[in-house]
Parts: sequence; structure tokens; C-alpha cells
Amino acid sequence: MGFAPADMQLSCSAFSAHGAIPRKHSAEGENVSPALSWSNMPEGTQSVAVICHDPDAPLVQNGLYGFVHWLCYNLPADTTELPEGFDGGTVGANDFGDSGYGGPMPPEGHGMHHYYFWVMAFDTALDLPAGLSIGQFLTKAEPHLLGMERLIGTYRRD
Repeated sequence: MGFAPADMQLSCSAFSAHGAIPRKHSAEGENVSPALSWSNMPEGTQSVAVICHDPDAPLVQNGLYGFVHWLCYNLPADTTELPEGFDGGTVGANDFGDSGYGGPMPPEGHGMHHYYFWVMAFDTALDLPAGLSIGQFLTKAEPHLLGMERLIGTYRRD
């Protein structure tokens, strides 16, 4: 994935940057997405996407290291937050073999994992179909990327 630095701000009410993700948001808990909010989207933003990715997972899939936990796109440009348990937008495939949010669940004994929550701004309304893999999504969306920001949370399996 390319990198498009921006002045965007991304935050979460459930955990701070590099803080522990509460069990509630894990696959060991209620498995609901945390509330996210963002600001300072780049001028010209026409659509938004959110991704959660664990680069510490010992897998190579779709040409990328790690594990995709959430891919949500086609969000309107005026979207500035997602409430806890958000199930809107257009959802892509996660690496659990499902769609929608799948919370942290590192392999037992694998230690601390880092979960990168990305918000991405695009210069067009992507209008992409549901069910895309991360690779398919990035191939279509990356040429339209205006900016992105990440928030990293951590989780260790009990």
C-alpha cells in the first residue's frame, strides 16, 4: 500500500494510541468494532474507507503480511465517525473468511499484536461492490488516495 501523509487526526474512545484494545472489541469478547472519529480530511475528499490490519500475524495473504480484520468503504465524504458496533458502509472480505469487523484474536502464546486502524480519504466516490479482498480494494482505490491516518492499538490473547 502506498503512503499518503496528511494532517488528518484519528481517535478512538475505547483506547489511546498504542494502548490496549479492550476485550469487548476482540473476538474473545463481544467482537464489536470500537467507536472511531476523525477530522482534518484533505480538501477534495469524496469518500472514506476504514481498515483494521494486524501486521504481526504470521501470515502472507493477498501479497501482504498480516491479517485483515476489517475493510469498510464507500463511506460518504462527510462521515467523521463510526459508532461502536458500526455495521454500515460497504464491507469487504476479512481474513476470517467473512465480511465486516472481526476483532483481535492473535494465536495463543503469540504475545502482543499491534492493530492498525486506518482511515483513508479518496478524491472520488468509489462506489465499489461489497466483498472485495484488501488486494482488490487497494488496486481500485489507491490511485484515488488523498490522505490517510492510522491509530495503533494492542491486544494480547488471554
